[in-house]
Amino acid sequence: MAFAVGERASLVLVRWIWHAMLRNTGPVLGMAAIAVVIGAVARIGDLAAFAALLRRARPGWLMVAAVLQAATYLCVASGWKFVLAAAGSPRSFRRLYPIAIGKLFADQVVPVAGMGGNLFVVERLTALAVDRGVAVAALLISMTGFYAAYSACALGMLTLLWSKGIASLWMTGFVLVFQVVALAIPGLAIWIRQRGQRPLSPVLSRFAVVRNLLLIVAEAPKSLLVNRALIGRAVAANGLVFFLDAASLLVCFRALGQDVSFSVTFVAVVVASMIATLGPIPLGLGTFEAGATGMLSLMGVSVEAALAATLLLRVFTLWLPLLPGYLLIRRVLRTKGEPLSPA
Repeated sequence: MAFAVGERASLVLVRWIWHAMLRNTGPVLGMAAIAVVIGAVARIGDLAAFAALLRRARPGWLMVAAVLQAATYLCVASGWKFVLAAAGSPRSFRRLYPIAIGKLFADQVVPVAGMGGNLFVVERLTALAVDRGVAVAALLISMTGFYAAYSACALGMLTLLWSKGIASLWMTGFVLVFQVVALAIPGLAIWIRQRGQRPLSPVLSRFAVVRNLLLIVAEAPKSLLVNRALIGRAVAANGLVFFLDAASLLVCFRALGQDVSFSVTFVAVVVASMIATLGPIPLGLGTFEAGATGMLSLMGVSVEAALAATLLLRVFTLWLPLLPGYLLIRRVLRTKGEPLSPA
């Protein structure tokens, strides 16, 4: 009985926080994560509805989700492949695909002032006999394409929320803040490339991420960085990743026997990704789940189904790729005998 009361209270809390956030009444994003955690804990003693959903999961749909997620790494590798081909150093997907998986692990678990995954990409491409300048160009163009696609998806998400009557000035402000952050990263790289090797100001030199960017950005050939066709392909390849993630969440709902539209899963994935990106928690643990579950609940999906589908999605997007990523990083470090570094 106590668990049932706690469950009802947690569901009310989740919905109240998200409505309050969207109506600009003050609660911070962290409260959403706390509410979802409370809801999950409250269900430990009464998992009937949640467990029933998982027991009914259809393996066929889960296989489709695995295929969709495998395709996301193909998209990431495509961004590099376009640049390498344009530079006269083509490499096969068979060589580039493992780098995309390793980058996920390096980004999440081995951050080097926020540059771990990027440094890993450059190191691995040069290990494939790609000129270091070309490898850096592949990284920068892919990074620019990612954040441009991310920004476009955020604006698309906001448009969908306004069309559904859910958006608010608070949500609009949140998206605008994210736009500034997302565009500042590739903008910083472009600025560093244009300024050359001149010494940094004392203020900027205090930030390791800026120093690391300065070490690698200047090596990229300018002719590749200003190639609009390459940048456009990188935007398309990285934008497809968000649509594949939204499709994966949709398939997870199908596996649980739930009927949810693609627009709903797209909004949930983009909002959760933004919260995880801006949040301070490594791997986005809790923040992504809270963001997706809260937004899905706000759009009419039951909390049990939303949480179950989100956890299934995280299995495919985070937990399963971590093992091969760890093994790849471990093999690289053993081969080099030293940690990843910008040198």
